[in-house]
Amino acid sequence: MEVSNGLMVVLMFLTAIGLLLLGYPVAFTLGGTALIFAFLGSALGVFDISILTAFPQRIFTIMSSEVLVAVPLFVFMGVMLERSKVAEELLDNMGRAFGSLPGGLAYSVTVVGALLAASTGIVGATVVTMGLLSLPTMIRRGYNIPFSCGTICASGTLGQIIPPSIVLVLLGDQLSTAYQNAQFKMGNFSPDTVSVNDLFAGALLPGLMLVGMYLLYQIFFALTRPDEAPPVPREELGVENRWQFFKRLAGTLFAPLILIVAVLGSILTGLASPTEAAAVGAVGSIMLAGYKADPARAKWILAAGVAFAVLFLITHYFDLRMQRDVIPASDKVAIAAALFMSAIVAIGLLVALKRTWEIRDPDGTPVLASVGRSTVQISSMVFIILVGASMFSLVFRGFEGDIYIEEFLHNLPGGTIAALTLVMGVMFIMGFFLDFLEIIFIVVPIVAPTLLMMEVAPGETMSPVWLGVMMGINLQTSFLTPPFGFALFYLRGVAPPEVRTMHIYRGVIPFVAIQVLALVILWFWPEVATWLPEALYEK
Repeated sequence: MEVSNGLMVVLMFLTAIGLLLLGYPVAFTLGGTALIFAFLGSALGVFDISILTAFPQRIFTIMSSEVLVAVPLFVFMGVMLERSKVAEELLDNMGRAFGSLPGGLAYSVTVVGALLAASTGIVGATVVTMGLLSLPTMIRRGYNIPFSCGTICASGTLGQIIPPSIVLVLLGDQLSTAYQNAQFKMGNFSPDTVSVNDLFAGALLPGLMLVGMYLLYQIFFALTRPDEAPPVPREELGVENRWQFFKRLAGTLFAPLILIVAVLGSILTGLASPTEAAAVGAVGSIMLAGYKADPARAKWILAAGVAFAVLFLITHYFDLRMQRDVIPASDKVAIAAALFMSAIVAIGLLVALKRTWEIRDPDGTPVLASVGRSTVQISSMVFIILVGASMFSLVFRGFEGDIYIEEFLHNLPGGTIAALTLVMGVMFIMGFFLDFLEIIFIVVPIVAPTLLMMEVAPGETMSPVWLGVMMGINLQTSFLTPPFGFALFYLRGVAPPEVRTMHIYRGVIPFVAIQVLALVILWFWPEVATWLPEALYEK
């Protein structure tokens, strides 16, 4: 029997999926499966083994990517904020702010989920933290158990789509390459670049739209079933002095909001790249953790925070480059001021580092050490999967799999609509079983170049930002979808004994429906995703 490239492509893909479902490590499954099929294809005469010589160059490209440096920095920022008890304070104070309203505890969980998404972006930590802190309280107050579980799971996954998000960083990196390849195939050898900044700007409004849709559903539930989302009596909230409460709430919100504005604002305004902004976020999270360790002795840390803000203003209004023949007097003063402010930031950072080293986890490990260890573990997982996926996509292209995919999608009845619907459906189903990392690194490089060449209107190809946001929301939905949504397992692991698995499954179904509705809205009104990047970057 003659073996064709098409058969090898199908067998390789099915083998990889099967091994992943059996629980084998993702990175080694992808790389190992590809390598086995490469040697098998070479033995059968349908694969040129010399293609594998491109693999070292791919690894070098991954390791030298400036965009991907943002991944460990954002991970560090998220883990440090999670360990500094920011979520606990936010949940406590938001619960006091909204608790006296019908459904108020659910609103507080959603608002805190959005704030944590914009400052940490780590789904597992957010779901676990809110599950530990909020779920027992909601159940004790008489809230409907499925409704409470669904609220926590859905709010915890907002970190997938609200920037800054690791998912968007990785998606942006993959889509940038895919868009460039698509433009080259169409004969455009000087295409506009698509950056992570574009994807962050494109995802902001859809992310906020999702938060609004969650809140509308929760308000509807509280109004139609008031006994299952009751208000908390004001006297039980411990809010005696309204002024003191608002002062404490403002103090709780101030630092996270400043960090969000510094990181996200610098990216969206073009003041910093995602990598530079991630570095700012990592430093800011250290100083925030150091401040919370001992607010009474935090003068240097507060001074460093002010110096940070001044540095942003100086950077925005003055040219600080020193490698110039002629430097105006105003720029010299600005450079001197920037150096002085940098020294204050350095002192504040050293103080904060000392504090985070002195704070201990329950097992006696310094918080700074445990955060560093977690950052290395998570970042290593991301990059080793990326290396394995790179081998998989290389061998896939060696079997001309990209050509088969392109022909298949182009020949589908229904054209672009059918192709995009099929891809989104496949990603949705894969999300039942696979993590977002595998889906991004396997599916996006294979299908995105073809989709980005297809016309959505006469003479108009698909927007990469719109496609990226659609994929991002789809991946977020996969975190929620029974029976294998990761957020469901995170919550199941920390839920009280009276919470059954079916409670969690039933609770997330309305939120999955909201996610699908958001995708439909984006499908018919792509401007929700494309307007902001076009307005900011005039694309």
